[in-house]
Amino acid sequence: MITPAMLTGLSTDHLAPLSGNHRLQPAAVTAFRAMQQAALAAGFDLQPASTFRDFDRQLAIWNGKFCGERPVLDKDSLPLDIKPLSAAERCEAILRWSALPGASRHHWGSDLDVYDPSLLPEGQKLQLEPWEYEEGGYFYPLNQWMTEHMAEFGFYRPFTEDGDGVAVEPWHLSYRPLAQQAEHLLTPALLLAAWQNKDVAGAEWLERHLPAIFSRFIRSEGKE
Repeated sequence: MITPAMLTGLSTDHLAPLSGNHRLQPAAVTAFRAMQQAALAAGFDLQPASTFRDFDRQLAIWNGKFCGERPVLDKDSLPLDIKPLSAAERCEAILRWSALPGASRHHWGSDLDVYDPSLLPEGQKLQLEPWEYEEGGYFYPLNQWMTEHMAEFGFYRPFTEDGDGVAVEPWHLSYRPLAQQAEHLLTPALLLAAWQNKDVAGAEWLERHLPAIFSRFIRSEGKE
C-alpha cells in the first residue's frame, strides 16, 4: 500500500530504478520496459523525459513560477507575465501546467513524461509542449503509436481534454493500476499535512480553495 509520504513525494521507498536517474514503482518499471520493446519493434526509441519527482523539487518549481523566476505559459502555450496578477490568478495560471507540491502525479511512481530523442531535430531542446506531439510536430508519429498501443501495457493519458483544468499533456502517461489507486487515496487533508513547515507560495489562497482545486486540477478521473 502506498503511504501518505509516498503519495506526497516525501518518501522514495516505493521506487525502483528505470534508467539513469529515472525511477518508478516496480510494476510500472516492468510495464514501461515492455512498452519500450514494443515501441522499438515499431521503430521508436521511447524514453522517459521525467519520472519520479520529489516534494522539494516540485516545491522549487511551484515557488519559482509563483515568484516569476521560472516561465509560466498561458492557455496557448505562450509566455505569461505573472507580475501584475493576483495570488489567485497566479495559482490558477500555474496549475494549468504544473502541479502543487505534494499533489504531483510524478510523486507516485506511476507516471512519466515520454519522448523519442531520435525524432528531436539536432540543436532543438525538448519543450514538452502540445505542438511537439500534434500533427506536424516532431513526436506526432510516436504520439499516434502510443494512442494505439499504450493501453495494451496498462498506460493511459490523464490529461487529454482542454477544459477548465490541467492543459492537454500528450507526453504524460499514467500506469493505470497504480495511478488510479493513488489518485483516490490523495486527499486535501493529506496535502495540507505535507505542507506543514514548508514555504508554499500562495498557500493562504490555496488552502481556502483546496476542495475546488482538487476537483479541477488534481482528480483527473481519466482526462494528466
